[in-house]
Amino acid sequence: MEPASIFYDSIEVNLKTGIDICDITADLINIVTLSRVENGNLMATVTGSTGSLTTIEYEPGVVKDLKNAINRLAPPGEEYEHEKAWHDGNGHSHVQAALLGPSLVLPVRNGRIKLGTWQQVVLINHDNSPRSRIVEITIIGTRDK
Repeated sequence: MEPASIFYDSIEVNLKTGIDICDITADLINIVTLSRVENGNLMATVTGSTGSLTTIEYEPGVVKDLKNAINRLAPPGEEYEHEKAWHDGNGHSHVQAALLGPSLVLPVRNGRIKLGTWQQVVLINHDNSPRSRIVEITIIGTRDK
């Protein structure tokens, strides 16, 4: 068996006021290609406490459904303890991001991210202002000779 290789990279994505959802699948595919990892795992984490990562079928209906569901889980305009301390209006943003989570692990097989036919990776800004989000990527796996 080949020794494991580790590859690091990051992407920066400018997002509008939340909830803003962006498909980053193509970026991740390009990074896997650059890594030359054939089989292993890709780990992606968005930095910041009001951003999240998940997978969906990235089409307008599902995007709208996801936004609506996130707002039902932690609606803007409710009273949040965070608001009492900071008065910045984004208590809901922190809760929404925490519920979805900041990171994903995806399998890499035969030099490709293993996703379902209708599955894309999306980055979400929950904050009440535009944000430039950094996604840190680590790929660990074996390379072809």
